[in-house]
Amino acid sequence: MNGADSLLATLDHNGVTTCFANPGTSEMHFVAALDGTPAVRGVLGLFEGAVTGAADGYGRMADQPAATLLHLGPGLSNGLSNLHNALRAHSPVVNVIGDHASYHRDLDAPLSSDIEGTARPFSHWVRTSIDEHALTTDVADAVTVARRGQVASLILPADAAWNELPAAVSPTTAQPAPLPVIDELAVESAAHSLVEAGSRGAILMGGRTPREDALEAAGRIATATGATVLTSTFSPRVTRGAGRYAAMKVPYAVDPAQELFAQFDTIVLVGEKPPVAFFAYPTKRSTLYQPDTRFIDLSPETPRADIPLTAVLEALPQVVRAKAASVQLTDLALPQRPTGAITAEKLGTFIAEAIPENAIVVDESITTGWNFNAATASARPHDWINVTGGSIGWAMPVALGAAIACPDRKVVTFESDGSGMYMPQTLWTQAREGVDVVTLILANRKYQILRNEMSNVGVDVVGETAAKLLDIDRPTIDWVSVARGFGVPAERAETMEALGAAYDRALATEGPALIEVVL
Repeated sequence: MNGADSLLATLDHNGVTTCFANPGTSEMHFVAALDGTPAVRGVLGLFEGAVTGAADGYGRMADQPAATLLHLGPGLSNGLSNLHNALRAHSPVVNVIGDHASYHRDLDAPLSSDIEGTARPFSHWVRTSIDEHALTTDVADAVTVARRGQVASLILPADAAWNELPAAVSPTTAQPAPLPVIDELAVESAAHSLVEAGSRGAILMGGRTPREDALEAAGRIATATGATVLTSTFSPRVTRGAGRYAAMKVPYAVDPAQELFAQFDTIVLVGEKPPVAFFAYPTKRSTLYQPDTRFIDLSPETPRADIPLTAVLEALPQVVRAKAASVQLTDLALPQRPTGAITAEKLGTFIAEAIPENAIVVDESITTGWNFNAATASARPHDWINVTGGSIGWAMPVALGAAIACPDRKVVTFESDGSGMYMPQTLWTQAREGVDVVTLILANRKYQILRNEMSNVGVDVVGETAAKLLDIDRPTIDWVSVARGFGVPAERAETMEALGAAYDRALATEGPALIEVVL
């Protein structure tokens, strides 16, 4: 047994069964050790951003960590954009980052770099294993950190992987995920304040909290007190649709978000921080809430938020709590599919009817999806995955990881054509792994979000030169050819009827499919 064998055995022992990888020379002993650890599935990504994004998607849906395997500092750097998103999503991720052998590290070979320094801003925990004997403990510590909903980065020197151990080494056991921390004073304060605030109170849910049980508990509190239940614009995963309590999603745009929060003087935070604007603007306030708003942080980020919310419900006075004996859950209401030319509004209506039962929706629709959330509130029950850190090109990798975490569920991805070009290589991995993902490329041939932001920052006229940096036509990207080149069946739709037919064919077929939706 060598160090790599003990590392894989410890991952297996601690329930880490999937490793998304793009390996290089320094990681070859890890790759070889996979042959001796059949319980750990190796999934190849052709770009490290696809690898880290897939681990993010896996973690969001499984609530258990996946591992990544990355090649030295440059390989890690290629994956940082989606590690940024994973960190903001509170996703459990264990990165294994190969490094030069310890005795080679100081020779300044071409691939040498400060891996710890590169990893630290995008990780909650960073460690370099000192030798092969330390690996089982290091891996168990990394898994322990990840189970808290955090990103752990373990740097693996090549000689620690290839050096033989004197005897078989028993894997080290990671610590279980922490139980929710209930701050009794915060619970009492939240209950009292929400009763006192009435309709001026709100519960803002984010992080890993907007799940079915937690949302229903929040809904009962709102029914009893008159408060409003909100989910963050950037909640990593929200349980939605028929049979679930429908919370209100905070708008992305600053003006409507500030108008919304102007209604509240008391906000209970659950896995979320006081809301701020995504960017600064010359004439707008950066905070979305009113300056005198009272915040009550109900709990730190925890694996289960329904427990502290249930505690708040139970802390309400009996006469108030009696009003929450029942809560209004969403009824199923499916619209008719629209016909004719494709528009953003019609797409929202189409999606509301077209989401399959128990589907996972991955939404990087950017500007085209402005009405998707409201339109799909009464769709079939599903989970909706949102942008978190704002680094674009994440949807196809996250969909890959979500599909591997939940192989019995259909995944529907809404991907803008501009952001999709950041990591189209993910389609190849989707094809190789045969995952059930239907990708709709919303092709408006421009970075419309940037055109909108030009106006938001006070630039009213976009000249010909500036437009060249905002539009992605000339030449037009042929997404059907791109997808087919990676092994994914693809069609193009230019009318709602064509979209419906292509979508139904994609749903009826196992494995990935792509539809280019021309707007």
